[in-house]
Amino acid sequence: MHGEHIDRAKKWIGRLSDELLRKQSPDGSWRFCFESGVMCDSFYLLLNRVLKRRGDPLEPLLIERILSRQTGDGTWKLYEDEPEGNLSTTVDACLALLYAKVKQPDDPAMRKAREYIMENGGAGNAGSLTKVVLALLSHFSWNNFIKLPVEFFLLPPSGPISFFDFVGYTRVHLAPILIAADREYATRLDGFDEVEEWLPVQRRSGRKAEYVWTAEQLFPESSISSELRRRLHERALRWGESFMLSRVEKDGTLYSYMTTTFLMIFALLSLGYSRRHPVIQKAMNGLAQFAFPLGDGTHLQETTSTVWDTSLILHVLQEAGVGISHPAIKRGLHYLKSRQQTSPGDWSIKNPYAAPGGWGFSDLNTINPDVDDTSSSLSALAPSVRSGRYRTEWDRGVRWLISMQNNDGGWPAFEKNTNKRWLRLMPYPDGKTVWGDPSSADLTGRTLRFFGQELGWTIDRPEARRAWSWFYHNQKRDGSWFGRWGVTFIYGTWAAITGLTSVGVPPEHRMIQKGKNWLLSKQKEDGGWGESCASDVKGRFVSLPYSTAVQTAWALDALIACHDRPTPEIEKGMERMFALLEGRGREWTYPVGAGLAGQFYVYYHSYPYVWPLKTLAHYVKKYGK
Repeated sequence: MHGEHIDRAKKWIGRLSDELLRKQSPDGSWRFCFESGVMCDSFYLLLNRVLKRRGDPLEPLLIERILSRQTGDGTWKLYEDEPEGNLSTTVDACLALLYAKVKQPDDPAMRKAREYIMENGGAGNAGSLTKVVLALLSHFSWNNFIKLPVEFFLLPPSGPISFFDFVGYTRVHLAPILIAADREYATRLDGFDEVEEWLPVQRRSGRKAEYVWTAEQLFPESSISSELRRRLHERALRWGESFMLSRVEKDGTLYSYMTTTFLMIFALLSLGYSRRHPVIQKAMNGLAQFAFPLGDGTHLQETTSTVWDTSLILHVLQEAGVGISHPAIKRGLHYLKSRQQTSPGDWSIKNPYAAPGGWGFSDLNTINPDVDDTSSSLSALAPSVRSGRYRTEWDRGVRWLISMQNNDGGWPAFEKNTNKRWLRLMPYPDGKTVWGDPSSADLTGRTLRFFGQELGWTIDRPEARRAWSWFYHNQKRDGSWFGRWGVTFIYGTWAAITGLTSVGVPPEHRMIQKGKNWLLSKQKEDGGWGESCASDVKGRFVSLPYSTAVQTAWALDALIACHDRPTPEIEKGMERMFALLEGRGREWTYPVGAGLAGQFYVYYHSYPYVWPLKTLAHYVKKYGK
């Protein structure tokens, strides 16, 4: 059987490689969809209503997708096996469809959706971002929120509490919300009365707004006059405005995210910008570029994943045997070189002595590099660097990556040492995973794997020893590790095992054995692995009723790293993966990317190619002889 599996693996390596090579764009990049639920599609439709934009050709295509995603129960889900439905997503979709006049409140599908919303406590029980949208559209009172005053912007980053204690992607969401909340901005769209009557939510609150801190607590000097406080307040608003505008990318979007741009537009309107202001119009044009055509309509992506997809594919193609002289590799590396960031961003506030050199996630991201994209891009460059090319880019990127290690020994995603304890006191439970940017098993594992494979690091290297210590202290009792940006425990355990073994930690080590045994305990009867997005919500492993191609590849890759010879479990897993690659059904499309627990999950369209191909290449390389 082993020899047969090697032959089949080689055939699949050739087939997947050929498919990927055919999908390359003329500029050298790979442009796959970064697909999430219908939130961004819905928000875009609402923006068109707010800005009174008519005749947008994207609208019917987005509406087609939203309608196609409604279940027979009237709900919308974030993932197939989500129990009942998702309250926030259902509210988002209903608002968009009702205001776009696609559906009427008495439509049977809308009645079913309303019944579901009422059974779950009303729209006021939705997630924080959905409630912000309800407030912006006059369906919810800003007094129902516990607020941060805009004066919070003015606290110095070096102080014990600061706006910059939040990680960057949270800051660019939070800043426009604080501005709009301060202005108590709310608009009423055409059809408001009908939607208000339909929507099960308590809009008004008799109480005054509560604050985490008041402006007086933040600036308590008794000598500050009321006039000075007024000027301080005005200065804070202008600081927030400048903060947003200075982080707008050349396409007009804020930090290359749809949701931040959506919120920025409302914040600018609250500050007196007209609907036709050039900044707002450019932002809308930028958002339109996030549209990606799919079989069931068009999806408005939260962002593009172009750099991430391109770097992953370039690396795995080379691992699969495509040489550095191949035209596709040359074009791809030229694209990656053009996307390296050489100017400081907000990451430098916590890491002031490091020179820039990282890569970001999206195509036009120029100020928000991250650890994962940097290690992936460097991995793609590595074979060419060994041949004497891209040395300057390589050295700059490696130095930046090393500099991003947290004090606890792990690596964050975006910003160093951004995990202050006070953030855990924020009174928004659904945001607990996004306030800071703590070390995570997936980031630390993949970074360690890069350093071990491409720089020859061993556990004797001080940085690797500190990372080992982080893994030791963050392994779960059952032997697994939690993965922050993927689903979930399979993801984190795979990254931990492959990272640790890459720097020479022996597979016999107790920590790795516990992780391996945990993976084996989750192998399904069919030989594969499948984990639900519900794991991310519940904080414990929740099995899918079927195996997925990507999670099976992750688990197998970890097992291959632990064994010099193929085991029966590995061979059984390979058999299942061949079947999954051939079938390409729901096992191919299940979302295994994570963003915000219970609210945002991603089907990376590149993943079912990349991770199985990587595992196949490692299988053949290690066992093919």
